[in-house]
Amino acid sequence: MFIVMAGLPGTGKSTIAEQLGRQLGLAVVSVDPIESAILSAGIDAGQPTGLAAYLVAERIADSVLSSPAAGVIIDAVNAVEPARLQWVRLAERHGERRTRFIEVFCSDPEVHRERLETRSRELAHLAEPSWHAVEQSLDEWEPWIGPSAEVPRLRLDSVRPVDENVAEALGFAVG
Repeated sequence: MFIVMAGLPGTGKSTIAEQLGRQLGLAVVSVDPIESAILSAGIDAGQPTGLAAYLVAERIADSVLSSPAAGVIIDAVNAVEPARLQWVRLAERHGERRTRFIEVFCSDPEVHRERLETRSRELAHLAEPSWHAVEQSLDEWEPWIGPSAEVPRLRLDSVRPVDENVAEALGFAVG
């Protein structure tokens, strides 16, 4: 099983990914802690550390999918088709037929902004994105076209209770 989360920062995708991972017994590979570790190692923030984090996450997921383990959940923004295509190609290399995208969004901008501004993930060297940065990211969000659009995708609105979203994601993942 290969589940790829997508959504803007602060929408709740990591919370859903973690709970889904616990219920399914799957590892969750999150891009942000990887980028934080890269920056903690002294790599200059002017370097493409975000891209490096996606590539490290891909290598970890590749290793997990190569093992007899049950699968993996990728936790990343995945706002653009090249990022999504990275995961589609990884799944294809492993013959993974149970690949699923779960896109998390927040339909209430005030709730989204409050969540973003009050969260603290304590990731060294990686600043929390500002609301302005998230608004800009929304402008850069690419539509689901190309190969990633062919993968089953569930959209979850995070204004709903977390347990309802996790239950729906669980049904989608195993269904």
